[in-house]
Amino acid sequence: MVRILGIDPGSRYTGVGIVDSVDRHITAVHHQAIRCGNGDFPQRLKTIYSELSELIQQYQPHEIAVETVFMAKNAQAALKLGQARGAAICAAVSQDKPVHEYAPKAIKQAVVGKGGADKTQVQYMVGLLLNIKGQIQADAADALAVAICHANSRWALGRLSEAAKIT
Repeated sequence: MVRILGIDPGSRYTGVGIVDSVDRHITAVHHQAIRCGNGDFPQRLKTIYSELSELIQQYQPHEIAVETVFMAKNAQAALKLGQARGAAICAAVSQDKPVHEYAPKAIKQAVVGKGGADKTQVQYMVGLLLNIKGQIQADAADALAVAICHANSRWALGRLSEAAKIT
């Protein structure tokens, strides 16, 4: 069993999704959106770092998966998103957790089947794949999608490794 913490970084809300993965079977453990607030930007980064650090200590994931930066509406938004990612990654590496990064299109492809899926499609498919009843907060669903993407990538790489040993 491998416990994976998926993170969808954001400067207002940072999505968190934790899953357990055994071969092709993935089970939801926890999901939430960390509310970073509207205040001072450095304080929001501290919130991301602190809350993720606490969640890592509480749930003890083996690996962390983070969504990479996409082209935001403007340069300022992209810079803030990059800083939020940095705070999240620092929370992981400060506790010696390996970090894996995935592009938004790859995550959507892995979960929905198309890289251009919208947030509601991701929410729906995450709920379906993990058997979660009710509405999942959008950022939390995105984080669970990151974790699912990483679980599937791990499984596929493991299968390829096994096949290479046989030949």
